[in-house]
Amino acid sequence: MGRTLMKRVNVGFVAVCITFGIAGAVAIQAQLPGDGPRYENGTDLVFPADYRTWTFLGAGLGMTYDDDGGAGNPQMFSNVFVNPSSHAHFLETGAWPDRTAFVLEFRQSGSEASINRAGRFQGDLVMLEAEVKDSRFEDGWAFFNFGRAGALVDTAAPLTGERVARCIECHTEHTAVERTFVQFYPTLLEVAREKGTLKPGF
Repeated sequence: MGRTLMKRVNVGFVAVCITFGIAGAVAIQAQLPGDGPRYENGTDLVFPADYRTWTFLGAGLGMTYDDDGGAGNPQMFSNVFVNPSSHAHFLETGAWPDRTAFVLEFRQSGSEASINRAGRFQGDLVMLEAEVKDSRFEDGWAFFNFGRAGALVDTAAPLTGERVARCIECHTEHTAVERTFVQFYPTLLEVAREKGTLKPGF
């Protein structure tokens, strides 16, 4: 009887250990966000502090939607980063997977410093924005504003109403692949052309 009881106890103990081991592994996996977007309250985007270790897609200088070319406004650099796993997926398919995150970084531009005599270089951070492709949002995409340098927020709610209407319009009507300006990223443009994912006209 003693040996039988001991065997039952050991078997039960092993079963419990296995169960907790599996549960623990599942819990750990659930806590690992990978390199995609992370949220609070379901839809508020957590600022990706490591975005500068992400894949750099490209930079523009003084780019604007305005017909007057932003006359009178100082030219800024806009740098675009994307989470590495989504970049790898794009290279394979020419499309962005669900849970793709882009960070748009604006920096001041300068022309006079050190030995520079021509051209412009990047300076201090001005502001940070983000765009996310995620099925949790109504139309599968969302835009966020983390604010200006010196007052960046840790989490940002998705932009709504008039604040995002122009973003949606522009990113729908004038983008080469889905809602992204792949036409401004030469290496990705080649991939999209090869994979046949470019919109008509590109």
